[in-house]
Amino acid sequence: MKMDPSLNVLDGPLASCSTAPLTGFFRDGHCNSCVEDTGSHTVCAVMTAEFLAYSKYVGNDLSTPRPEFGFAGLAPGDRWCLCASRFLQAHDEGCAPKVHLAATHKRALEIVPLQVLTQHAG
Repeated sequence: MKMDPSLNVLDGPLASCSTAPLTGFFRDGHCNSCVEDTGSHTVCAVMTAEFLAYSKYVGNDLSTPRPEFGFAGLAPGDRWCLCASRFLQAHDEGCAPKVHLAATHKRALEIVPLQVLTQHAG
């Protein structure tokens, strides 16, 4: 897989999102992407209880540990490379998490307008 250039939505170098828990399509701590990343795991989101409950409700349980996959489950305050479409869906529903812009990959802009991302910057 050929990784896309590591640039953020502000046209700067892509900052780390999280290494604890380890996140990213490539599990490198960054929201790097490539053609094979069809889910566009490009938005560095800071989890909230509200968002985690919403995500579970819509079928993507990020809070329950899944030891068989080496996944401890996410908690409020954790950063995670979220699918851009899930972020936009949460935004539309009024429960989007905060976004770390410097760690959000430029490819997220294919799905989420910069104005929406900056509205949730934190």
